[in-house]
Amino acid sequence: MNNNELASKPHYPILDGLRGVAAIIVVTFHLAEPLATGHLDILVNHGYLAVDFFFLLSGFVIGYAYDDRWHKMTVGNFFKRRIERLQPMVILGMTLGAIGFYFTDSTLWPLIHTIPLWKMMLVMLIGYTILPVPLSLDIRGWEEMHPLNSVGWSLFFEYIANILYAVWIRKFSTMALSILVGIAAIALAHLAITNGDVSGGWTLNVEQVRIGFTRTMYPFFAGLLLSRIAKPTRIKNAFLWCSILVAIVLYMPRIGGAEHVWMNGVYESICIIIVFPLIVYLGASGLMKTQREHRICKFLGDISYPLYLVHYPLVYFYVAWIGNNKGVTIAQAWPYALLILTGGIVLAYAALKWYDEPVRKWLRKKLA
Repeated sequence: MNNNELASKPHYPILDGLRGVAAIIVVTFHLAEPLATGHLDILVNHGYLAVDFFFLLSGFVIGYAYDDRWHKMTVGNFFKRRIERLQPMVILGMTLGAIGFYFTDSTLWPLIHTIPLWKMMLVMLIGYTILPVPLSLDIRGWEEMHPLNSVGWSLFFEYIANILYAVWIRKFSTMALSILVGIAAIALAHLAITNGDVSGGWTLNVEQVRIGFTRTMYPFFAGLLLSRIAKPTRIKNAFLWCSILVAIVLYMPRIGGAEHVWMNGVYESICIIIVFPLIVYLGASGLMKTQREHRICKFLGDISYPLYLVHYPLVYFYVAWIGNNKGVTIAQAWPYALLILTGGIVLAYAALKWYDEPVRKWLRKKLA
């Protein structure tokens, strides 16, 4: 089956816009993180839940785009389309991460300039495949499976979810999928309540990989289930209300403090299991009244994935600056944080127009 014969279905523009809103909040989370004394007092405390929201959006969109196409599409075709969509920005993100790593000077990473060039290049080349690097290749010292671009861990699990869907779970009946999603929801709630949050998944060890799988399985396949059973209605101002809901969930301060960590786990369970599917349903049901709203959603959707992949190499410089200037306050840091956020959005848009779109177009022809 030729890729080009699988004509694209209409998009859900509001869901594209919400992905962009969540991506911007992720950047603010990563900018607020180094100013905190620990995970209890980060200014954008639940910003990491954006990843769980991305997984749910992905499951919904994959189900909507592909579930009724398997009679005219092979597993190979599916993977070609996913590689074409995801890999170009992975490669750019890892390359920018390597450049940033080479030029970073920080008291946080005193051994960074003792890393031989060949080792950094090896980590970059492995990063291009999105496969995790072992701890023996953790050249930054943060125990990340992608030390040149931290966010790569979620793309690794995104690929695993795509593989599970294409090879096996797409064949599930709605009942079987519902049972899987129910079990995954219980596992997610158990993780959140016992740990106090779902944060984690970026280290290549048994415990962290378990967290990554648990964070992926419920939202991705709940999104798939939602795409099968949801009957969207017609809701006015959905983009505005859904954006406000996403912001409230992700900017919510930590709940329960250090004494009652389970309370925060309950909050995160409710957000991921109930609130995120509700937001996606409302977004899929939304009516767009004006061209301006269309343009905003298109812009946010266009930059969401590039912004996610290019912002962290910039954040490493910001973290290094804070590490080199002990006692930096929010008042001192916010102009630099704003500069990183703005620069990240500009870089993401440039990457989209000058790199991602042309490369994907070229790949589409090559893989057809």
